[in-house]
Amino acid sequence: MSLYVFILLIAVVAFLLVMVIMVQNPKGGGLDANFGGGGGNMFGGVQQTTDFLDKATWYLFGLLVVLILLSNSVVISSTQVQDSPVKEAIENHVPPQGEDEKPMPNPILPGKEDKK
Repeated sequence: MSLYVFILLIAVVAFLLVMVIMVQNPKGGGLDANFGGGGGNMFGGVQQTTDFLDKATWYLFGLLVVLILLSNSVVISSTQVQDSPVKEAIENHVPPQGEDEKPMPNPILPGKEDKK
C-alpha cells in the first residue's frame, strides 16, 4: 500500500517539476515576460521571479530524489519480510538418495551441506 503512495507522490512532484521548468524562459525573461513584462512588479520583479523558479526547481528535484530513494527502501523491506515458497524450497532441497550412498551435493546451492 505504501508503495502506491510513493508512486503517487513521485508522479505529482515530477509533474510540478516539469511545470516549473516549462515556465522558465532560457533567455532570461522567465515568468515575468509571460505576463506582459510591464507588470513584473506585481510578482516582485524579474530577478526575484527567476530566483524563485530556480530554487523551486532545485527543491523539487531534491524532493524527487529523496522520494525515489525512500520508495526503493520500502520495496526492499517489503520483499525481505516475506520469504517466498520458491526460496524456501530451494534452500531446503534434499535430493533423493539410497541408504548406503554418499550424499549428493546440492546442485542449486553449491557448497551448502544437505541435511537428512
